[in-house]
Amino acid sequence: MKTGTETIGERITRVGLAVLTGAVLVFLVAPILTIVPLSFSSGSFFFYPLPGFSLRWYEDFFTSSFWLHSLKNSLIVGTSATVLATGLGTLAALGIWRARFPAQALVLAILISPMVVPVIIVAVGVYFAFAPLGLTDGYSGLILAHATLGVPFVVITVLATLSGFDRTLIRAAESLGASQITTFRRVTLPLILPGVASGAVFAFAASFDEVVVALLMAGPGQRTLPRQMFAGINDNISLTIAAAATMLIAISLLLMIAVGWLQRRSARMRQPGG
Repeated sequence: MKTGTETIGERITRVGLAVLTGAVLVFLVAPILTIVPLSFSSGSFFFYPLPGFSLRWYEDFFTSSFWLHSLKNSLIVGTSATVLATGLGTLAALGIWRARFPAQALVLAILISPMVVPVIIVAVGVYFAFAPLGLTDGYSGLILAHATLGVPFVVITVLATLSGFDRTLIRAAESLGASQITTFRRVTLPLILPGVASGAVFAFAASFDEVVVALLMAGPGQRTLPRQMFAGINDNISLTIAAAATMLIAISLLLMIAVGWLQRRSARMRQPGG
């Protein structure tokens, strides 16, 4: 039996799929969203219902030297690691895209391996590699380690953008006398910039939210925001952690919105006449 252009079976399947998708989304998002109301609680414990509304925990966050210092460290490390990862990842993606060699797939697998290897393995490996060089308990080692975690995101997004790149544009620029640097700056980079920016956003998010590597590589003076939250859970549970978590959620949402906008912009640029 049909109702319009859709059969009853198709309608049941569509509704059932929508209900199942909604249930999965609620299951995944609900534990995160439960933290947000707690950050506005006037009480001092993790419990519902809330005794009242208050901004005391946000005030505690922005007046605490520990929390502000950890936020500053996260911004310093995240920004520095993002710049380094974006530069290295973009160059690596361009090299893989332009070159043709037998071990190309192996090189790509090595470049993106920090994304698939468990973070604890990466953290331990980085620690034993950097310890003899004196790069632990400082910004340098932590930035390099976070850049390593961010490079795969840049490589993947830039390669995805380059998949629709017209190579004749490069040959045309070079035939007109442009050097390789000028060709990259005036032709290649403007067209792949949305992919580069998307990779940079992912690299920053990976660094800003990372805690395992920070536990091994950061000293007391380089304690990042996630590490401070981890220490607060172990030492003295306070709803200031909920306020910090809420701000991390807000930052993550903003980064996701930025990535979505960049991806749509990249898709429009690859279209004829875009």
